[in-house]
Amino acid sequence: MTACVALLGGSFDPVHHGHVALAALFSTLLRPDQLRVVPAGRPWQKDGLHASAADRVAMLAMAFRAAALDVVIDHQEIDRAAPTYTIDTLRQVRAELGPEASIVFLMGADQLQQLDSWRDWRALFDYAHIGVAARPGFTLAHAALPAVVAQEIATRQGSLEQLRTTPSGRVFLAEALAVDISATQIRAALQRGEQANSLIPPVVLDYIQQHNLYKI
Repeated sequence: MTACVALLGGSFDPVHHGHVALAALFSTLLRPDQLRVVPAGRPWQKDGLHASAADRVAMLAMAFRAAALDVVIDHQEIDRAAPTYTIDTLRQVRAELGPEASIVFLMGADQLQQLDSWRDWRALFDYAHIGVAARPGFTLAHAALPAVVAQEIATRQGSLEQLRTTPSGRVFLAEALAVDISATQIRAALQRGEQANSLIPPVVLDYIQQHNLYKI
């Protein structure tokens, strides 16, 4: 049987309930053989990271352990000296797993709306499927997507079974993620001294407070 590996990438600065909910949703829908979380090293589209790689990895491990989600934390983007590009990560994972494995890269609908700004974005489909979950305020309707992205995914929509049993090239759209949280929102709340219990797992909040992270 073909192995299926789901990848969740991001800065995770810090990890929050939205990240965990996205992973949990596709863990249930897709039933992958492995759920792999890939924290960014130097994401080219974002300003400097606020927490160290070691702190972000520690918070990821705590958050997913608390959610009883079995994940593998992949350090390749942290270890990469150059800026982080998803296409490079997918090439590396494909080389590792071989041509037959199913690779599903997970993202929120907000990321899909910006997909045409990613490096070599059309080539992503050569290496992986894309699993997309909607967040409040974002729609998966083609009218809300850049025309080139809508045109690209129109012929690529597939079923969960197709994602599980084929290597790459499909898109699955799940309109079931009712979580609207951003790391920027969390950092701002923490800087103001506000409680963020509703936004991030309690174990992560404890870690942030103990290590004095995200202060002005």
